[in-house]
Amino acid sequence: MTYEEFCSQFHIQLNEQQSESVRSIDGPILLLAVPGSGKTTVLVTRLGYMVYGAGIAPENILTLTYTIAAARDMENRFRFYFGDGCGSRLEFRTINGICARVIQYYGNRIGKTPFSLMTENDRINGMLSDIFRRTQGDYATESDLKGIRSMITYIKNRMLTEEEIRQLDEEADVRISEIYKAYHEMLHGGNLMDYDDQMIYAYNILRKSPETLQRFQDQYRYICVDEAQDTSKIQHEIIRLLAGRRDNLFMVGDEDQSIYGFRAAYPEALLSFEKDHPGARVLLMEENFRSCAQIVEAADRFIQKNTLRHEKHMKAARAAGEEIEQIPLNDRKAQYDYLVRMAERCQSQTAVLYRNHENVLPLVDQLERKGIPYRLRNAEMTFFTHRIVADIRNIIAFAINPRDTAVFLQIYYKIATYIKKQDALRICEISEREGRDIMEIALRGGQLPDRTVQSCRLIRMHLKCLLTERADRAISRIVYNMGYGDYLERMEIGDSKVFILKMIGQGENSPGRFVERLDELRAIMEGRMKGGQEENIQPVILSTIHSSKGLEYDNVYLLDVIDGIFPESVPANAKSMDEKEREIYEEERRLFYVGVTRAKDRLSVFRLDQKSSLCEELVGRKKKAVQKTRRTLAQERGNAAAERPFNREAYEKYAAQIGEGMILRHRKFGEGVVEEVQGELVLIRFGEMQKTLGMRVLYEKDLLIL
Repeated sequence: MTYEEFCSQFHIQLNEQQSESVRSIDGPILLLAVPGSGKTTVLVTRLGYMVYGAGIAPENILTLTYTIAAARDMENRFRFYFGDGCGSRLEFRTINGICARVIQYYGNRIGKTPFSLMTENDRINGMLSDIFRRTQGDYATESDLKGIRSMITYIKNRMLTEEEIRQLDEEADVRISEIYKAYHEMLHGGNLMDYDDQMIYAYNILRKSPETLQRFQDQYRYICVDEAQDTSKIQHEIIRLLAGRRDNLFMVGDEDQSIYGFRAAYPEALLSFEKDHPGARVLLMEENFRSCAQIVEAADRFIQKNTLRHEKHMKAARAAGEEIEQIPLNDRKAQYDYLVRMAERCQSQTAVLYRNHENVLPLVDQLERKGIPYRLRNAEMTFFTHRIVADIRNIIAFAINPRDTAVFLQIYYKIATYIKKQDALRICEISEREGRDIMEIALRGGQLPDRTVQSCRLIRMHLKCLLTERADRAISRIVYNMGYGDYLERMEIGDSKVFILKMIGQGENSPGRFVERLDELRAIMEGRMKGGQEENIQPVILSTIHSSKGLEYDNVYLLDVIDGIFPESVPANAKSMDEKEREIYEEERRLFYVGVTRAKDRLSVFRLDQKSSLCEELVGRKKKAVQKTRRTLAQERGNAAAERPFNREAYEKYAAQIGEGMILRHRKFGEGVVEEVQGELVLIRFGEMQKTLGMRVLYEKDLLIL
């Protein structure tokens, strides 16, 4: 059957680039498909043409997809277009699926199964928890376990050497080389393998058993790979072995959409495809049928500045639509207020997309409080057990129960008590024996140095005060006034989660109620993940960009696109980046690109006071006349008390520093002692004189020297 006859019989309508891809059957072929270009349609149509046009037996074709769901979707599409007859004879599998077949065949051949697949998450987490406690001397949180499992997956999929694994210790928060070695020995000793081992064992079997390799090469004479940019190094090696000398390999992907580096995605294989496969052809599908012209043109301009990519240009099939909307706001909090108002009146499909699961928690909190319907995609719960969240909860718990020795021993070195470990243990022993408050013993019978006693006195005062404050102010006190922020800085732990906690805390009048709200939010999100079908009809969809890859929405809002959050870091000089820095930064840019290209009709980005290099590059920034602020002009005149622009986050950090007993200097009244802080008012004694001053005025006029 000719291609024309095939198209006529099955009512196929494709553009020139798509048609060329369908007709290309033999040899190594890399198809680079931009977002919205119809790659799945082309891949399925090509399978149909291979069977009905080229006469290739369905049993000789293997189609590999990234997930089981994608494999089922592609099989269903094929059956819809071409019927069940050949559809039931084609194989649609994940890489792990074909690896399982290799291991099973080899096991039958030698008369035994060398290793059993361990699929129980609880069992794996239990093993890693035991190893973590032995190697790190601490108990692993849910967040720790998730990070460790990600690193183990990365190690195996990237085929790292022992030296490369040891180098990860410098970047990780744990000694991952020790954990990995112990985990590997535990699995091997029990004749067990996890899903990543499944690929390692299949790869080794294919390399060392020529008969097994020949068996699969003879069966799968044509191999098609979807989402090739998400495939890992070991997966590419397995595919290369299966393709063999025939090398009838058809890979579909787009390195511009490679966003799974943390899962060991290996887009380098696309960039080196022609080198690795002599005689290979690279085909392009550059027409975007999804988004309006403004979105397509802006996204293409943006991604052209990446360097780790093939030369291609995305072109718009649709006509011009709405301009990309820039929403000017003062700060991050205003994003959530705006999105709540949007959700209240939303009638059409609208997605709020974000980089990390935690970014959406304040929005979920507000939507739940107001009873506004929404749909949540693939939320993770690890935020609620992250070390920062656990520490804040523990400090609040200790303020509520100052005799809780177990909690005290988890926090005393993270706040500014300056108590040594042996003293902390001794004080806790006295507290348990005499039933007295721990801080009381530290102050009156702890046998501590005078400076440590003074520090403990301040901490006790803060612990009492935070219980009377609104939750977000209590958190600010913990971070900025009790030394916890200094601990995070010493440990080189980012404080982005502090902002999320404070946002949730704004809705609670007490720290105790805030802790309860965290538990409520976790239960709410877990419930939505189990979910009823009624959620599927809600117009407002909340999703990470990763979870929305391959999907499209009428309207899209991009949340928290702020330097330091998304992207996590911006290079000072793009020209002087080393190879690793470039890989990391360009993946952040690709993630933004994927988010932008989910929008069909309307794309909205927030224009915040904080710098956003990605947004500025996408839509530009209106030029402003260069004006000196009143503060700058005043400083030039020698007046250090001029007003400064109001910034909510900076103001809260400023206010949190001011607590009872603090000694400070007022630019007009001189040295004073803070006697009381009540909300926005501060009572300060200057010698014989007392003054009640407004916190915001002190901040905006820069009247205090702290």
